[in-house]
Amino acid sequence: MVADFTGSASAVAGSVNAVSAIVHSAVGYVVRCIVGASLPMNHGVFAPLHIVIPPGSVLDPGPPHAVAGGNVETSMRIVDVLYGALAQAMPDRIPAASQGTMNNLTFGGTDPRNGQPFAYYETMGGGSGAGPRSDGASGIHCHMSNTLNTPIEALELTLPVRVRRYALRHGSGGEGLHRGGDGLVREIEFLAPARVTILSERRRYAPYGLAGGQPGTQGENRLIPADGSPERPLPGKVSFNVAPGDVLHIGTPGGGGWGQPSSDPPRTIRAGSNSEEEEMP
Repeated sequence: MVADFTGSASAVAGSVNAVSAIVHSAVGYVVRCIVGASLPMNHGVFAPLHIVIPPGSVLDPGPPHAVAGGNVETSMRIVDVLYGALAQAMPDRIPAASQGTMNNLTFGGTDPRNGQPFAYYETMGGGSGAGPRSDGASGIHCHMSNTLNTPIEALELTLPVRVRRYALRHGSGGEGLHRGGDGLVREIEFLAPARVTILSERRRYAPYGLAGGQPGTQGENRLIPADGSPERPLPGKVSFNVAPGDVLHIGTPGGGGWGQPSSDPPRTIRAGSNSEEEEMP
C-alpha cells in the first residue's frame, strides 16, 4: 500500500506544520482501522506500507519551522484525507469525516484568590462521522485525539472560571441515511483577566459527508464581552486578552452524514443523538 502525499502544500509560517512521525502515525492509525482486526501499533504495521512525504512540505518542513499544531490539528486532517481517498475504493467500509479538529484551548493569568499564576490547556470533543451501518457518535474525541473530557467541577475548583454552558450542539451533525454525530457547545466565563489562545480547524471548511450524506456543521468561536458590546466572532486560530465577566463560546463541528437521506417517515433517534439539545453532566 502506498500513501503518497506528493502535491502537499509547502511549509507555512504558522505552527500547523507536521513532522514525518505524525504522518506515519496517522497512516498507521487508518490502516489499523480498515483492517478491522486488533493490531498493535508496531513496526509490523508499517512493513507493507510505503509512505511518500515531500521534503519542505507542510508534512516535513524541517527547521526552523514551528510544528506544535501538527500533532493536534494537521494529524486530524491527514486522517480525513486518507479516509476520503479510501472511500473511492472502499465505499461500503469508510465513514464520513469526523469533526477534524481537537479544538485546542489554552488560557492563563494570575488567580486573584491566591495571587498565584495559573495555566490551562484542554481539547474538546465533537461529532464523529456516520458510517455505512450506523449514525455517528455525538460529543466525543475521535481519531488522533487520544484525550478525555475535562470535568466542569475540576475546572471550576482549580481555576478562576465558571462554565456557563456545556451541551450537545443540536443539529450540527450532517444529514444522511445515517446522521453524523453532533458537536458540543462550551461556554466559559472568566473571573479574572487572562490571555487566551485557540487553535482549531473546520471553522471554514465543513467535515465532508459520503455517499450522498451532507457535511457536518463547521465549528465556531465567539467572545461575549462583559461590557455589553456586540459579540465578537473569532477565527480558528487566535490569541487575545479577556476581562472578568467575558464569556468564551466554542461550538465544535459535527460529523458528516453517510448516504442519501431516507424518504421514509422520520425514525426514532436514540436519546442524545441529534434529537434535542441535551445538557452534559
